[in-house]
Amino acid sequence: MVATIDLVFLGTGSCYPSPTRGASSTILRLDGECWMFDCGEGTQIQYQRSNVKPGKLTRIFITHLHGDHLFGLPGLMCLIQGTVTGSATSPEPLHLYGPVGLARYIRTSLILSGTEFTRPYTVHEIDIENTGYDPTEDTNIKHVNETPGRVINLKNNAFSLFETPKYKVEAGILSHRLPCVGFVITEAPSVGSLNTVLLKELGVPPGPMYGKLKSGHSITGPSGHLITPNMVLGQNKRGRKIVILGDTCDNSKIEHIARDPDVVVHEATHQDELVDKAIECGHSTPSMAADFCKKIRAQSLVLTHFSQRYKDNPEDCKSDDDVCTSYLAEQARRDGMEVVAAHDFFSFNIVR
Repeated sequence: MVATIDLVFLGTGSCYPSPTRGASSTILRLDGECWMFDCGEGTQIQYQRSNVKPGKLTRIFITHLHGDHLFGLPGLMCLIQGTVTGSATSPEPLHLYGPVGLARYIRTSLILSGTEFTRPYTVHEIDIENTGYDPTEDTNIKHVNETPGRVINLKNNAFSLFETPKYKVEAGILSHRLPCVGFVITEAPSVGSLNTVLLKELGVPPGPMYGKLKSGHSITGPSGHLITPNMVLGQNKRGRKIVILGDTCDNSKIEHIARDPDVVVHEATHQDELVDKAIECGHSTPSMAADFCKKIRAQSLVLTHFSQRYKDNPEDCKSDDDVCTSYLAEQARRDGMEVVAAHDFFSFNIVR
């Protein structure tokens, strides 16, 4: 059975939350887990308004340390701290990934506010600037619920965060005003389909033998002949690939690990007419996002992180100066690529 993978956009605004749009935060739901990408101010409210279950959140990824991607973390951690995964006596830690400085930010916020949890947390810091950072040399008091994490260094022009039998997660460097990364999530290939017609011809009825072949084991057919998986299995099916970028005006350093994705989540802070302003502030326009996506052969592009001046609903554009996010989506349209302007609580299904 193919796992459902989808994106849920909790906040699609830049700079600060507004009455109509939350600050940056995106959920990736996969295999019963939820992974959060960025956690701007007010994310805990958006989280509760969504259909995402608090107990499913296992990992949080922070692209950079600007407040509109970070200020919601302490509050969100307080919200979910009682929703423990694992056993009651040995709960699984909440894993967080982000630039060097993330652990100190969380630790300081929690210690100064006298906050303690029933669930441990672990921060894995990405040494984007290759500073040689060593957390063991940090003499600051650790939080009571903090468990040691890794320092993730650049190797082969990418940061390898972790890999499971089903998923690999990497990060690459983006150009912004602060050290910033984008994340690439790659699903492992799945086993090809069984040739059931051939199996019936070989006298193998549907049942447990099919499962053994699918899991890579050879079987002995009714006639006594050995049947190997290679004889009856089709080619492996390519896994899905998701690219979620932070703030950026230049993606060239992540291009090599981002090629051929099913979807790219890319900021479009300003419209094309404001390209000089966008680049000056380390941001992108719709055309900049689209050109990158065409270069890496993306199937779909979802725009987010809009300046609060843009409206989600065309009915709210009541004067000639008002601009709707659908206009930004039109600026990003390229032949052969799906383009969507996200809004808060919008979900995007990633089909295989």
